[in-house]
Amino acid sequence: MAAPRSQQNEFTNPPNYLFPHHRLLRTMRDSTKTPVVLVACGSFSPVTYLHMRMFEMAKDYVRHSTEFELMGGFLSPVSDDYKKAGLLNSHHRVAMCTLAAEESSSWIMVDSWEAYQSYQRTAVVLDHFDYEINTVLGGVHTKDGEHRDVRVMLLAGSDLIGTMSEPGVWTYADLDHILGRYGTFIVERAGTDMEQATDKLARWRDNIHMITQLVQNDVSSTKVRLFLRRGLSVRYLLPAAVVDYIEQHGLYQDESLLQRSPSSGDLERERREPTSVAKNDAVSMVKASA
Repeated sequence: MAAPRSQQNEFTNPPNYLFPHHRLLRTMRDSTKTPVVLVACGSFSPVTYLHMRMFEMAKDYVRHSTEFELMGGFLSPVSDDYKKAGLLNSHHRVAMCTLAAEESSSWIMVDSWEAYQSYQRTAVVLDHFDYEINTVLGGVHTKDGEHRDVRVMLLAGSDLIGTMSEPGVWTYADLDHILGRYGTFIVERAGTDMEQATDKLARWRDNIHMITQLVQNDVSSTKVRLFLRRGLSVRYLLPAAVVDYIEQHGLYQDESLLQRSPSSGDLERERREPTSVAKNDAVSMVKASA
């Protein structure tokens, strides 16, 4: 049984925050399907073509292999409080994501809610999207005017599913909330054994959709930052507007301006819940999943 939707007083919005929905489809084309929105949570430091390509792979998968109808997609950059290696400040990351979405997509949007406040767990971020889309906006409608709630689903690389199967990285309550209530689309990435990872998450197998990457792409934000520090070109690895923004602002040149983290070998995992944060938030986590 799905947990009840979060209420407005459970969320704190950043100053002057407005939920972006200018590209969200509000009327379904096929009333026999289930409306769905994809949410990618991550550092995006910087956002790359692979991040954008993940949405297109998921879009093809939704259209050809599911009974969902895609209504929109969102990039949700993580808060500065995440303190991951190579994490540029949220202002620049949100700006680059916005440039990438506006330049290279007609249906992806950027939500700054997560970026401009304290660290928020992925389960809470998905609750926020559910609340904004289905409570504030009222969901979507069929052509006949019938109301439908939109299903929010997490979009991530297969390295995420690897962390979910590692003991102690994610709490069971959050896993059950994310994979049980919402579900996820996982895009294959090199070096991750997807079958082994999903075997350990068998309880939620029906809500985990694995997408094979037909054209291999191992571009990562970590590699892009390394290129930039070495003075190498990153054109055609990132949207042109993002490259221009990085050059105009001289980003990723001075390592002292980047956040530091013990997990410096982490190759741009889309989301990894720090065990310490998860343990400290045990009470609020149970409330969010209730």
